[in-house]
Amino acid sequence: MTPTDPPTPGRTPAPGGVSRRGLLLGGAAALGGAFLTTSLAGCATGATGASGDVRQLAFWHLLSGGDGVKMSALLDQANADHPEFHATQTVLAWGTPYYTKLAMASAGGRAPDVAVMHASRVPGYAPGGLLDPWDLDRLAEVGLREQDFPEAVWRKGFSGDRLYSVALDSHPFIMLYNTDVAGKAGLLGTDGQLAPITSPEQFLDASRAMQSVTGQHGGSWGYLNDGAQLWRLFYTLYRQQGATMELPEGGTVQWEMDAAVTALTFMQQLCDGTVIARASDIQSGIAEFVSSQSGFLFTGVWEVPSAQNAGIPFDGSTIPTLYGTPATYADSHSFVLPRQARVDDAARGDVYELVGDVLANSLSWAAAGHIPAYQPVVDSPEYGELVPQSHYANAADQLEYDPPAWFTGSGSDFQTYFLDAVQGVLVSGSDPAAALRAFVARVDEQLSRPAPV
Repeated sequence: MTPTDPPTPGRTPAPGGVSRRGLLLGGAAALGGAFLTTSLAGCATGATGASGDVRQLAFWHLLSGGDGVKMSALLDQANADHPEFHATQTVLAWGTPYYTKLAMASAGGRAPDVAVMHASRVPGYAPGGLLDPWDLDRLAEVGLREQDFPEAVWRKGFSGDRLYSVALDSHPFIMLYNTDVAGKAGLLGTDGQLAPITSPEQFLDASRAMQSVTGQHGGSWGYLNDGAQLWRLFYTLYRQQGATMELPEGGTVQWEMDAAVTALTFMQQLCDGTVIARASDIQSGIAEFVSSQSGFLFTGVWEVPSAQNAGIPFDGSTIPTLYGTPATYADSHSFVLPRQARVDDAARGDVYELVGDVLANSLSWAAAGHIPAYQPVVDSPEYGELVPQSHYANAADQLEYDPPAWFTGSGSDFQTYFLDAVQGVLVSGSDPAAALRAFVARVDEQLSRPAPV
C-alpha cells in the first residue's frame, strides 16, 4: 500500500484504504493483542476553547513514572510559551493497549492531534493510512531540520519518501557499570572509565574479574519471561557481526544463521551462574546491580535514575563492540500525527509549535537517561556535564532499530516470538540453532499474512 496524500485543511481526506470496519476485520491479534472495549467517544480533535481564543490540543502518550513527570513538565513549558493553544495529555497503558486504541482512534477518524509512538512501530501504521505525514517545510519553520538529527534517527521516521515520525530521543540498550567494582578489578582506564573491551573472550575475563570483587556475579541482566530484554541483547550482538535481517512481506526471513548462532551461544555462555545469574528477571537484575552485588548491568537507558537513586558509584557506556562492528539496539519515542477525519489547520500548526518547543527543551528529558534526538541539545555544554549520559551519547551513531515489518517493534508480538523460542537456551541449555530455526519459522508464518490495514 502507498501512503495517503497529506490532508487538505478543513476537508475530509480520503481514508487511504483504511476503515474502522476494515481494521477490526484485520484482527486484534494482528496488531499485537485484543482490542480494548473502551469507548472512543471522548477522543476529541483540536478545537477552539470556551474563550474562543485558546485552541485545545489532545495529546496521547504512553509515558509513565519518571518519564511521565518529565513529559508533563515539558508540556507545561510548551503551553506557557504558546498561549494560543493548550495541550492536554492523556496517558494510556504501555504496549498493546496503547497501540490498539491509537489504531482504532485513527481508523475511526477521531484520533488525538498528536501522539507519541515508538519509531519501530510506525511501519505497522503509516502504510495503511493511520498516520498523516509531517510537512518538512513546516518543521523547518519551528527549527527542526534533517541536519539537526542523527542520520539513523531521522531516517527511521520515513515510510517511503515521507516523514511520519519526529523523534524526541533514542533510548539504546547499554551497559551500566559500578566504577568501584571495575576499579578494584583493574578494568578502568586512566580517564576513570571502562577500558576498551574488544572480544567475547576479553569480556568474559573482565566479567569474572568483577565477580571476584563482588563475590556474587560479574554482571546482571534480566530476561526471564521478557522477550524485549532477550531481543535487545541478541540483536546488538547479531548486528555487531555485520549481519543483516530483512522481513519482506509475503516472503521469508532473510538473515545470517551463523551470526545468529554465535550471538545466542555467547548469551548462553554469559548466563553461567558466575558472569550472570543462570535465571533472572529484570527486577532481580536491577536489584542486584544497585546493591553492588554485580559489576555491570545490561539495561535500557531509562534505568539510569534507578542507579542514581541507589547512590552507588557508577558510569555507563555502549555495550562493548565484541565482534568488530559498532552496533547498539535502540528505539525512539517519536511524535506522530494520527489520521483525523477532519484536520483543523490552525490546530495542526499548533502541533508543530508544540513539538518544536518540546525538542528544544529536551535537556530535561536527557536527565531520565534518554539521548535527545535534537542535536543542538546534545551538543550543548550542559549535556556534556551529564554523567553517565554523555558517556554513551556515541550510541546515537550506531543505532539498530528492529527490522521493519508491520508486526515488529517495541511491545510487539515479534519479541514474544523470540522469547518463546529462545528462553530455553539460557534456562536449560537447549540447542541455539534449533531455537533460532523455531523463531524464524514463526516469523515466516507472520510474513505470509498480509498487514491488517
